[in-house]
Amino acid sequence: MLITILLIISIIAANLPWLTERTLLVLAPMETGKPVWLRLLEWLILYIIIGGISIGLEIKATGGSHSQDWEFYWVSFFLFMIFALPGFIYRHDLKHLLDRNRRTN
Repeated sequence: MLITILLIISIIAANLPWLTERTLLVLAPMETGKPVWLRLLEWLILYIIIGGISIGLEIKATGGSHSQDWEFYWVSFFLFMIFALPGFIYRHDLKHLLDRNRRTN
């Protein structure tokens, strides 16, 4: 059950920077919109937060934390990147098409 909850939270967290205009998910939106570098920074911060939550859940479930090599962290990084793909596609492809369609109709 913990793994399912963690996966759902990870998918939501990976997509948040692409789906909201709020800076760091808290501050009011910028007038010019959020730049891509800020979205990537937010995404990286959320990756680190989810990693911390994962370690905390592992300690709670098993009583300890297993040491991991660098491969594990790269795989989790790219998995988080794959989780962010729907939000990225929405922000950079689908939203522009939907806005253009709304303007023409």
